[in-house]
Amino acid sequence: MDPRIDKLVRRTTMVATVTASYFLLTADYGTEPSVLDPIKNAILSAEHSLKESIFGPKKGVEEHEAEKPPPSSLEKHQKSGG
Repeated sequence: MDPRIDKLVRRTTMVATVTASYFLLTADYGTEPSVLDPIKNAILSAEHSLKESIFGPKKGVEEHEAEKPPPSSLEKHQKSGG
């Protein structure tokens, strides 16, 4: 195979794998606690930090929400009465 095509195929595969992993890890699997919750929270925290570093911190009410950790699936489940 041509080395340039091989390189393109490898990069495309890596990007597709990372994208699929991101969507699978951050998907909402319902109100039940999941083994992936700590990983999901870490990804969402990193995503929030990256957005904040690029666009700057948001002002107002959202500033107070940023101080609170995101609720876990167990807390969501308990609030929904289940």
